[in-house]
Amino acid sequence: MLPSRFPSGLTGEEGLDREVLSMGTTLGIHLEGAPRVRLQGTSSLLLEEVERIERACSLTREDSAWSRLNRAGGRTVNLADEWLELLERVGAWRDGAGGAFDPVLLALGRVGAAGQGTLAEARQASGFSLLRLDRSAGTARLAHPGAGLDGGGFIKGYALDAALKVARAQGVPSGWLDFGGQLLTWGRSRAVRVAAPGDRLRPRLALTLPEGASLSSSGCSERGRHLLDPRSGCPCPDWGAVAAVGASGLEAELLSTTLYVLGPDQGPPWAEAQGAAAAFLPHGGGVLATSALSALDPVPVRP
Repeated sequence: MLPSRFPSGLTGEEGLDREVLSMGTTLGIHLEGAPRVRLQGTSSLLLEEVERIERACSLTREDSAWSRLNRAGGRTVNLADEWLELLERVGAWRDGAGGAFDPVLLALGRVGAAGQGTLAEARQASGFSLLRLDRSAGTARLAHPGAGLDGGGFIKGYALDAALKVARAQGVPSGWLDFGGQLLTWGRSRAVRVAAPGDRLRPRLALTLPEGASLSSSGCSERGRHLLDPRSGCPCPDWGAVAAVGASGLEAELLSTTLYVLGPDQGPPWAEAQGAAAAFLPHGGGVLATSALSALDPVPVRP
């Protein structure tokens, strides 16, 4: 993930600002438009909601719901309806993306990160078709004992949406959230910038993010080739970065991850066909924006 950033000085607006560590990255919070005591209370409730999601979906916590599912060895486990519904939504996205996104890739990640098993074995233990969800029974099962669910590419976006629901319910009319570089704003549009691949301090693109929208960027420059192509099981090449704007945090993160996997050749026509707002930023320079992204008044930033 590559960071998106608000212009310098925006956090100096009257309001409440907090920054905490969450889900292995930083969560920045800016709330405005309400009495300070309400802003303080809302920020605490918002963080509690994000922490609740992390407790349930973390793969580093043995007691999380998703860890229990991954350790079940193919057995059926109980799973709350919230997570069953989320995984159904992610599965529907996977089908529409032609396999360029998949949440059941933990086995493939283990091959690359720890050398556990072979690529052929990991591919047999990967793929959403192995995940059996039963909403009526409240259960889930991974049909291969070595399969594992991975929330990378969608869980932070989901947490952003949940946090926004808290802020709106508490009567905070305006603000923004920055979750490891993924932005979500509400109350009014914001001028934002997208960092250049490989240099988080150098902006490549400026645009206007609409009220209620989220901006997500994906790339391999900072964390190495950690993004996997579910179709081949191999790491994606480090070709640059993609920035995508969605109507929700979940949609934006799913979109940017999928488009990065599709790459600078397959990605633009697929995004255009979906009416998606996205910009492709290759290492060599230049910006390729879809028609929907062009409507947000993007301006390339010169070095």
